[in-house]
Amino acid sequence: MNTVSADPQLAEPYLLGWLASLGLDVEYVRAEGNTLYYLGENGEEIPVLDFAGGYGSLILGHNHPEIVAHAQQLIGSQTPVHAQFSRHPYANDVAVALNRILRRELGTEENYSAIFANTGAEAVEAAVKHAELDRGLRLAALREELAENLAAARDAVAGGARVAPEAYRLVGVEEREGADGFEALVAEIERRNAEQTGRPPVLLTLEGGFHGKLVGSVQLTHNEGYRTPFAALATPSRFVPAGNAPALKAVLENERATVFDLVVEDGTVSVTERNSPVFCAFVLEPIQGEGGIRVLSEEFAQEIQRACAEVDCPIIIDEVQSGMGRSGDFLASSALGLRGDYYALAKSLGGGIAKTSVMLTRQSRYRSEFELVHSSTFAKDAFSCLISQKVLEMLEADDGAAYRAVRDRGAKLMDMLAGVRADFPDVVKDVRGRGLMLGLEFHDQSGSGSEAIRESAPLLGYTVAGYLMREHRIRTFPTASAVNTLRFEPSLYLTDAEIDRLEQGLRAVCGLFRTHDGAGLTGTAAEAA
Repeated sequence: MNTVSADPQLAEPYLLGWLASLGLDVEYVRAEGNTLYYLGENGEEIPVLDFAGGYGSLILGHNHPEIVAHAQQLIGSQTPVHAQFSRHPYANDVAVALNRILRRELGTEENYSAIFANTGAEAVEAAVKHAELDRGLRLAALREELAENLAAARDAVAGGARVAPEAYRLVGVEEREGADGFEALVAEIERRNAEQTGRPPVLLTLEGGFHGKLVGSVQLTHNEGYRTPFAALATPSRFVPAGNAPALKAVLENERATVFDLVVEDGTVSVTERNSPVFCAFVLEPIQGEGGIRVLSEEFAQEIQRACAEVDCPIIIDEVQSGMGRSGDFLASSALGLRGDYYALAKSLGGGIAKTSVMLTRQSRYRSEFELVHSSTFAKDAFSCLISQKVLEMLEADDGAAYRAVRDRGAKLMDMLAGVRADFPDVVKDVRGRGLMLGLEFHDQSGSGSEAIRESAPLLGYTVAGYLMREHRIRTFPTASAVNTLRFEPSLYLTDAEIDRLEQGLRAVCGLFRTHDGAGLTGTAAEAA
């Protein structure tokens, strides 16, 4: 039972109408574990099994009693939220705890510095901003070094040093004797260096990726529907096909920037070619969430690591949805042997209550200047940090029992999904994922014998979500950029009974597709024969 207000609908009214057309416009009044509740016509609570899991934000479930008690204690003790520009030891405690976990999973002694934010998209943008600040500072240092070497070469030529003939050939100017020839060489070097060092930053990311919908992060999101309307507002990204090593190498080679440097050695001036820092970052998800729950292969992850190291392109790993233990490891990327220069964490970091995120930068790349040019009003407050610290303690307790539970529950859920696919290969195209971040992809239904199913094919996953909600009281949604794929991201407390209930719902919907029962799927009147 949803309360209908007499006031005009001004809060995203179009979206509300669309949800209503699918039967998803439910007002939930209570939540616990993997269950949401709404009120029936007589005011009774009606439970809904939640497999959407806050889009991955609820690894510990809705309103975990330990987290709720901790939050109540913090609020009851009047813990300050707005104490900006002061000492925040609780933020450092979270950073220390995160580094302890990263050192274990990455096998490194290098620390990562923490910048806090509120959402995953903000953490991604903070990482990109820091990477660009770092690139700009490296570029400035390179320009200064080139200028110093040029001045030294001029002094050497004035003092009688010879210019190596190969220098003219490398730069592409005609060799001439004397100062005029040298200055012609210098002029071309300066022209080309200015062109190369003045190039805009290159951002690389993967096809199918999703990194948010803010002005900058939306340009890293592959879905054109989200990105194209705002393309003029930010630097566009180069999208690399996931798993395609030759394409990755080709993009890096095509975008690579080089400069000419003058070297004086043994009375001879020569020219050498050097890389210029044009690459801002390579941004990726180890498990693409909105792209259809697609796991990056270990082989391609290692290829990205090698290729980026060769051109000094930092790697930003977006673990907003896949991190915090959801894959069965704290970082999904660590199981791939992938080490990032930056990490973005959010969602479950707040324990389902706090709205918080963090960007981590390895200290060998960290620029302290960033702290003076980037800030956030609500970031790094005591409440969200202390909640995050509690979440990390719970995940790490009992030698990582939470991660073992994710692996166990994820394997059980995956086995069930695989069984549904085996019995309905004509309906289910694929099941994939890791831990408790799993997806089930339906075959395209645009050729169905049911008109209703054919009409629903462009947004198939949402129609299925409406059916599961209406008939089975199960809540899940498709992935935003791959709408034929349903996502399953419950908490680690998922029970066998809850898995069985989902199985019943999925087998029922597969039966509807197989028999072309559009009326059963959509809840409408039976189709005319």
